[in-house]
Parts: sequence; structure tokens; C-alpha cells
Amino acid sequence: MARGRLRIYLGAAPGVGKTYAMLAEAHRRVERGTDCVVALVEHHHRPRTEVMLHGLEQVPRRQLEYRGTRFGEMDVDAVLRRAPTVALVDELAHTNVPGSRNAKRWQDVQELLAAGIDVVSTVNIQHLESLGDVVESITGVRQRETVPDEVVRRADQIELVDMSPEALRRRMAHGNIYRPDKVDAALSNYFRPGNLTALRELALLWVADRVDEYLNEYRREHRVSAIWGSRERIVVGLTGGPEGSTLIRRAARLAEKGAGGEVLAVYISRSDGLTSASPKELADQRTLVEDLGGSFHHVVGDDIPAALLDFARGVNATQIVLGVSRRKGWQYVFGPGVGATVARDSGPDLDVHLITHDEAGKGRGLPVARGGRLGRSRVSWGWAVGGSGPVLLTWLLTTVTPDVGLANDMLLFLTLTVAAALLGGLFPALASAVVGSLLLNWYFTPPVHTLTIADPKNIVAIAIFVGVAVSVASVVDLAARRTHQAARLRAESEILSFLAGNVLRGETTLEALLERVRETFGMESVALLERTGETAPWTCAGSVGPRPAKVPEDADVDVPVGDHMALSLRGRVLPAADRRVLAAFAAQAAVVLDRQRLQSEADRAKELAEGNRIRTALLAAVSHDLRTPLAGIKAAVTSLRSDDVEWSAQDRAELLQAIEEGADRLDHLVGNLLDMSRLQTGTVTAIIRESDLDEVVPMALGGVPEDSVELDIPETLPMVYVDRGLLERAVANVVENAVKYSPPGEKVLVLASALADRVEVRVVDRGPGVPDEAKDRIFEPFQRYGDAPRGVGVGLGLAVARGFTEALSGTLRAEDTPGGGLTMVLSVPTVLSGPVAREPTPGAVSRRAG
Repeated sequence: MARGRLRIYLGAAPGVGKTYAMLAEAHRRVERGTDCVVALVEHHHRPRTEVMLHGLEQVPRRQLEYRGTRFGEMDVDAVLRRAPTVALVDELAHTNVPGSRNAKRWQDVQELLAAGIDVVSTVNIQHLESLGDVVESITGVRQRETVPDEVVRRADQIELVDMSPEALRRRMAHGNIYRPDKVDAALSNYFRPGNLTALRELALLWVADRVDEYLNEYRREHRVSAIWGSRERIVVGLTGGPEGSTLIRRAARLAEKGAGGEVLAVYISRSDGLTSASPKELADQRTLVEDLGGSFHHVVGDDIPAALLDFARGVNATQIVLGVSRRKGWQYVFGPGVGATVARDSGPDLDVHLITHDEAGKGRGLPVARGGRLGRSRVSWGWAVGGSGPVLLTWLLTTVTPDVGLANDMLLFLTLTVAAALLGGLFPALASAVVGSLLLNWYFTPPVHTLTIADPKNIVAIAIFVGVAVSVASVVDLAARRTHQAARLRAESEILSFLAGNVLRGETTLEALLERVRETFGMESVALLERTGETAPWTCAGSVGPRPAKVPEDADVDVPVGDHMALSLRGRVLPAADRRVLAAFAAQAAVVLDRQRLQSEADRAKELAEGNRIRTALLAAVSHDLRTPLAGIKAAVTSLRSDDVEWSAQDRAELLQAIEEGADRLDHLVGNLLDMSRLQTGTVTAIIRESDLDEVVPMALGGVPEDSVELDIPETLPMVYVDRGLLERAVANVVENAVKYSPPGEKVLVLASALADRVEVRVVDRGPGVPDEAKDRIFEPFQRYGDAPRGVGVGLGLAVARGFTEALSGTLRAEDTPGGGLTMVLSVPTVLSGPVAREPTPGAVSRRAG
């Protein structure tokens, strides 16, 4: 069965109309005859959105009960049974109520797609997981409900639903998003023009990146090599010299002039040894370009201009930034230089900027031997000199300047042999020696025009000539090969130095390392494969690039790492000399993978150690606190069951009261222990919804005497976004702690007030107070301040209260009460600023207490 297609309407901000756009798309499909149903749509009582549901088939929701309230969630089984062609699923990032089929709605959508059902869904930009920190820094709201970016990136179609901040605020003012009584607060908080502008920019940039991925994929599939200037990409060519920082900053300024500009700094290691890079300079420049939002790349190339242009065209760059050459004037005899060559060969689709700098013209040292790979051009010239040179020299010596002497003739032929060796290497030089010796014998050694040599001295002279020519050619060729080897080893050492530095600093993830391998060797894809045994199937631990190899046999290059791991590359067959560096990459990839797994195990071990610490402290703390009420209950029950004593009605009532108080104390201790266990294991799930404090706080006072608390909760307070159960438990623990330490006859004051976008609940007591250095310590588990008597608790009440408050995106802190005592300040977000997991819409209507 073919997998369904996913279409996502991505909203730039709440209220831009993504659900409306999705429903409009559904009506268009129904008119075309498509079987389309509404699996779940949240209209939030917006009239225009509700109207769009008319005429569309809706799958009934599944009703779930949680903490005494019924919630309607998408019925995945019902949708699968209905098996429509297209299903509409709103709010992709929504967290399902506990007891649902999946924890997240996007997981429900994955099931529908796997069943072959096309899905049209919606999500806001602030709910993307990678943007959580950015959105929080902009709006001050931490999004609890998020969806992994990869889920949205894998969508077959993404459509941005956008609206200018002014237009969105007008929609808000007209009552098209929230109820009229909430409009003013919304406009002054979450829907400020600055917030909306920043969210809009985030959405546009994220979608632009996704479009860029589509474009690159299209170019790869259709083998498009020409540059399409759809986005400004600026490649900075680095030499490892001090001018690199100037070039990077200049490129960053150029990128800022174009929206979404990108800077890519590239250092190309030359294999002919003509340049000498400073590792320190390159490390500093890499840090600089990454700080400026760019990326650093390290590529090996024999021809620097060609490698730079290939890289620029490969990343679809539009501009290249190079520095003016540091060579002195006389050094240009060795060639026009990289800048001039790149400018000449760049073509009309690439702009080349040559930037002046302080190091221009100061020289970079004498060039060393050209060893390296000679290239086709030099080898061709070597063969031309070695084969045609002796013939041309013979013609000159026989017609233009005859009778110069046999010794001089031999020296001239030896000069041609040395020139052939310098240009083309060993074999052209040997050809020159052979051809030259034959021509010397035929034309210049008596008797001429025969291969016979009359004078024995001439035989010795020709033999010496051949020997010297072969020796010189061998030495020159050996020097060239040694130079090439040294240059290649230096390039390899530079790559390995960068690799080792990244791994030691822990900066390289497995995917980043594999991407560096693919980039360095110019491969199509790289995959790290592993298996558990000799006959076990291969699994992919990580991969980059399209169509990675699934088994080593499918790869063009396969480097084993131990017995059960292999680095597999696709793209081209690499020479044997490259496998040494590739083996180092493979070993480092295995190390990075092991380190990631060890880090995960260390995190789990840390959690287990923390759990053990809590359990140890628990056993030590409750050894007496649980026994005390149990002993009291047992003593009272034993007394009541005794037949030796006749208890009066008053005595029996006192014993029953002791039993009840002991049972209540036990219930309170066990409740706090269970709550602390939930907090430590991370299983506290907050169901965030609109609530009134004047409904929640009074319910939290049931465990304290009626005359011990004075309550002051104004009805005019704004509504808050909280989990009512968690907030009630937090307030109850704080109030009980205050009553416990208050002097006899003194009431604890509980009051609330609004402050900016939050509501504060203050619990004021007149007890002994807490010094400043202990104000944070009292919130730790199993901590009881001062001389608190045994039996008053295990020291978990405030720890549980703070844990529950933080689960609601709130804060709990201790302050001094003026005149003596302690004030606990519990702060929670209001409806329009609450860090909820769905867009802040007033979905539920609460009834205020009269």
C-alpha cells in the first residue's frame, strides 16, 4: 500500500487563518469529487470557521475522561475504518489526553499516512521544536506542545499562511479571533506588533529553507549544474593567511544586504605544496564564520581555481569573495594567480569580488618545487621535448651551427633530457636519452650516417651520456614524487588535525562528521552501517546525502571498522592513497557513535543515581515519620478493643479522633511521597486550560482548620492557564506549611493580585521566618528547617509545590514578611501569556464563583 501524502498549512502566528484555509481546500476537493472527511478540526467558536464546517462529513470524536472532565480527541480507529481519501486533522502539535492511542497528534497522523490516507493538517511556526528557544526569547512564552521539525519537513506540500501584523491585529479588534472581553489584553501581550513581526520573519525564513531543499533536490535529480540565483550564497575562499578574517566579515556584510543571505567559507588543501596554511588562523577563522551564522568547509583539490568553482557551483552560490594575492610582482611569472583564474573562468552566473587587505603584495615566500601530480599539460610538453627536441636540435647542429664538437653536442642533448625530466618526469626523459644517443651516433660520431663507432673513446662518451641522462631523469622524477607525497601527507594531516580537534572538543555529531566525509571526498552519500553479528542484517547508524548504501556491497567505497561496522560511500571509486584518511574518518565516526551512546547511558545512569538518592533519603526520612502515626493508630485501636477498661463516650470519641488524625497524617505523607516520585520520574502531565483562581484556591484549603486562614481572592482577576489539580495541590501544600509554623491564634493570609501578564498568589504567615541563605534550601526534598519536631512531615510539601508550579510554567519563591514571618509567592501565567502547548485560544468557558 502506497503511503499517504501530507499537506501542511503553516501559520505565521495564531489567528492568521490556517484552519480556514484548510477547510477551504477541503471544499475545493469535495467539489472535485474527492472523498474528504473532517477527522478533527478545532474551530474555537470562531463563527467564520464554524461556517466552513458545513457540508463536510465529520468523524465523531472519541470521548475520554481525565480528572473528572471529558475531552474529545480524534478517533484514529474510526478514521481508519472509514478509510477516506483525504482526512483533515487540525493542530498537528497537540498533546493528546492521557489514555489516547498516541501521546501526540502528529503520531496519529503518521498512522493515517501509513494506512494510505492523505492528510491535510495545520501547525503554527512557534510549535516547531527547533524554534522553541527563539520563540520564548521573543514572546516570553515557552511552548509546551511541539512537533519535531523532521515531521513537518517530510511533508509533501507546505503552504505558508501569512498576514501582516497590522491586518492580524485588526482581525483581533473585530472579534474574529477571541471574545471581545479578551481582545484588549491579547493586543497588549502576545499580539504585540513586535512579536507578530518576529514570528512572521521566522516563518518566512523557515519556509525559505524548505523551498531551498526542494530546489537542491530538483537540481540533483535533473543534474542541473548551472547556478540559479534564487538566493544569495557567498563563498569565501580562504588560504589560511591572516587576511581571512577580513574576507569573512566583508562577505557577512554582503550577505546582510540580501534577505536570507548565506556565507560559506571554504579552505582548499593543495596537494602540490604551493601554499602553507596556519592551523591557528584557520581555527580562528572557522570560529568567526560560525559566530556570524555561516559555515566552514574543508575540501581537497589539486587545481585550486577549479576546486573552488566546483564547490561554488555545487552549493548554488551566487558570489565568490577572494583576497588580493599576497604574492610579490616577480612571483607572477609562475602564473596569473587564483583570483585572476577564478574571475576568468567563473562565467556570467558567478560574481567574483577581489577584496584588498593589509597583507596584499607583502609576499608569501618562495614557491617550492611543483612536484605533485604533473597534469596532462606538463606530461604532454615533456613528451614533446623528449621526442621532438633531439630531432630539432640535430637539424640546428647540422645546418645552422655545424662543427661545434662532439663534447658540446652531447652537453646540448643532455640539456634536453634534463628539461624533459623537469617537465614530464621519468619516461619522457628516458625517451629523450634514447633518441639523443641514436642521433649522436648517426650524425656526429665518425663514421657518420652509420651506427658504427670507429673510435673507442666515442663509445665511452655515448655510454656516459646515456648513463648521466638516465640518472638525472631518475633523480628529478624521484624528487617530484617525494614532493607530491610530502604535499599529500601535509594535506592529510591538516584534515586529520581539524577532525581530531572537533572530536576532542565534542563539537561534531555523527551526521556532521559524515557530512564532512562526503564534502571532503566529493561523494554522493555516506552511511555508517553496523550489525550485531556476522549473520545479522546491516542497520544504518547514520547517513547523509541521497540514496545511502544499505549494505556495504552496494557502496562504491567500503571501509570496515572492526568486525561489525563499516563506512560506506557512494559516488565514485577513490584511489588507494585516499583510503588512509578515509580509514581515520571511519574510526572517528565509530568513536563519535560510541560517545553518543555512552552519553545517553550516562544520562540514564544519572537519572537512576538520582532516583537511588531519593529512595535512600526517603527510607531515612520516613523511618520515624510513618511509624509515629501508625503507632498512634495501633494504640488507639488496641485500647478500644480492650475488654478490661470501660471507656466513656468522651474517651471513645477522643480515641476515634486520634485514629482519624493519624490516618489523615498518613494519607498526607503518602500523597506527598507519590507526588515527589512522579516529579522525579517526569511523569507529571499538565492539562492546561482556562481557570479562575477564586474557584481553585478555596478548594485547596480543605485540609486546614476553617479559622486558620483568611482568604482574599478578587473576582476581577484575569483568568489563568493552569492545570487545576496541580495548582490546587501546590497551594494546599504551601498553605499547610504556613499554618504549621504560624503562632497559635495567628491566621495565615492568602491573597492574589495581577501583575503584568501574571497572577501572584501570596501566602503570608507570622511564624519564625527563614534566613536568606536557607530560602532556596527549604524547597529541596526531605528538608525541614529549624527545630521542626519529628512527625510533622518528611519535608516534601514545599518540594512538591515547587515542582507542580514549575510544571505550570510558574514560579514559587520565599520572601520575608514585613514585621516577621515568611511569605510564599506563587506566580502563574494569565490566559493571554500562558506557555500552553496549543495556540492561546479560549476554548473552554469557566463559570466564576459567586
